[in-house]
Amino acid sequence: MISVCTILLNLFYPLIQESGTVQKTAESTAEQGETIGEVLIHHVQNSREFDLLFFKVHLPQFPTILGIDFSITKHVVMLWIAAALVFIIFTFGVKWKGFLPKNKFTTFFEYVSLFIRDEIVYANFGAHGGRKFTPFFLTIFFFILLTNLLGLIPMMSTATGNINVTAGLASISFVLIQVAGIMNNGFFKHWKNYIPSGVPWYLVPIFIPVEIMGMFAKPFALCIRLFANMTAGHIVIFAFLGLIILLKNIFVSVLSVPLACAICMLELFIAFLQAYIFTFLTALFVSMTYHPSH
Repeated sequence: MISVCTILLNLFYPLIQESGTVQKTAESTAEQGETIGEVLIHHVQNSREFDLLFFKVHLPQFPTILGIDFSITKHVVMLWIAAALVFIIFTFGVKWKGFLPKNKFTTFFEYVSLFIRDEIVYANFGAHGGRKFTPFFLTIFFFILLTNLLGLIPMMSTATGNINVTAGLASISFVLIQVAGIMNNGFFKHWKNYIPSGVPWYLVPIFIPVEIMGMFAKPFALCIRLFANMTAGHIVIFAFLGLIILLKNIFVSVLSVPLACAICMLELFIAFLQAYIFTFLTALFVSMTYHPSH
């Protein structure tokens, strides 16, 4: 509910600020639609400033080096916060485990960690081979989960709604897929495993481009799935709330606000679901190259 209230503020305040009065913003439906669209795009896209209700915090900018912009943006800050939370929870949480009483917070992370280890990592790699991969998959799961959840907090932003972020995560998965196969099977055998044994020689030229496309299609699917699902929820929320101004009727809020609240609750579920799906599929893809015979 707090998130919905904040989204309402983020939606209505720019409309009022730009026009001077509510009455002026309602002069034309076309102008309203354009303004609501601008606010929606501004909310879901990356920016170089933080919107804190009625004032903005401008982030420091750095020069571009070799065509790469090293400036700090809103989504970069969110990634830093998520990474810091993962580090604090699993570094100090383990150290304090013997001193702190067991509560719902620590129990939640313990159960989820065991679930990721037993039902995802060990299920794909086995108990012996999965030990070396468990830290990575625990890190990637909780990092994505916390990044998703931070986007539901007022005045925060969903960094996983940025395709550059999801592409970076998918690139890490792509590298791990290849490295795991090379480590377990050797360099040449790893690449040879992409061609199924027993395939006639005249079909090899057909299999090679198909396997290459499949090799890149896996991380591409991880990237687009996470990006699309985390972006869609915010767009739907703004679409429901924007109906109030677009239709010029306050009574529309009787329907649109409860629907926006319902989508917020759905977003909470999707935050967990998408972190699980990304982790599970990455583990599955890695295990396919780590144990190609399976």
